[in-house]
Amino acid sequence: MTTEFTHGYARTAAGRIHHVSIGEGKPVLLIPGWPQTWYTWRHVMRALAASGFRAIAVDPRGIGHSDRPLDGYDTGTAAADLHEVMQQLGHERYAVVGHDIGMWIGYALASDYPQAVERMALTEAVIPGLAPAPSIFVPPEHNIFLWHFMFNQVRDLPEALIQGREREYLSFMFDKWSYRRNAVAFEVYAEAYAAPGALRAGFAYYRAIPQTIEQNLRRAETPLPMPVLALGAEHATRDAPLLTMQKLAPDLRGAILPDCGHFVTEESPLDFLAELLPFLRGE
Repeated sequence: MTTEFTHGYARTAAGRIHHVSIGEGKPVLLIPGWPQTWYTWRHVMRALAASGFRAIAVDPRGIGHSDRPLDGYDTGTAAADLHEVMQQLGHERYAVVGHDIGMWIGYALASDYPQAVERMALTEAVIPGLAPAPSIFVPPEHNIFLWHFMFNQVRDLPEALIQGREREYLSFMFDKWSYRRNAVAFEVYAEAYAAPGALRAGFAYYRAIPQTIEQNLRRAETPLPMPVLALGAEHATRDAPLLTMQKLAPDLRGAILPDCGHFVTEESPLDFLAELLPFLRGE
């Protein structure tokens, strides 16, 4: 088994989609959230490879080293990109694991391509259109996880305020959302989101929320046929991922990872893997 990551690009309607692979065996597609890149999966990928899986992490359109088209940031379009990537890599059927916005895209992928997704694990998000919209009048300790949903959707202003101050903006996010801050690869993400067009592309997923909600209301009419694992973190969403999926996935299980903040793949990879690996094995 190789211990090195293999980088590549697939060409889709979004342009080039960056993917990173390691290991041999059943394929597992790993989708990161905002404001991270494929790199958040590095610990999980090595463990998956050591356990007999082929781990494939991606930068969805607009993220990391992938191209940044001007549109197509609704989850249906983003999911179509990633399904095309897996087809080009020769994987007709695969498991999906999604974190944060990767949870949004993962749900769309499983719903739109149920013939391809064997099982799906989702963590640390709620899904637009499937979870109740939060009130704007919430306690500060709750608002710290919510305020950016409105801010990031505003046109132009976030870029005007943050351009050149990406480190300060992202540092605030990682400071407030993590429980083990030193475990998160902040410098990697600060560099990624300071690249030309990266802020705009990241915000585009939030600006496409109305389209994603419209799509998800239709998707919710059909339950997911595959097993689903929903994980939250003690110091972040807790049981919200499980509650979000309860009416959508008949074969559902869930857990709350202890002593962990939002960035579970870096803060608590061992606890995360303790739930993920048995699920992927069908145990």
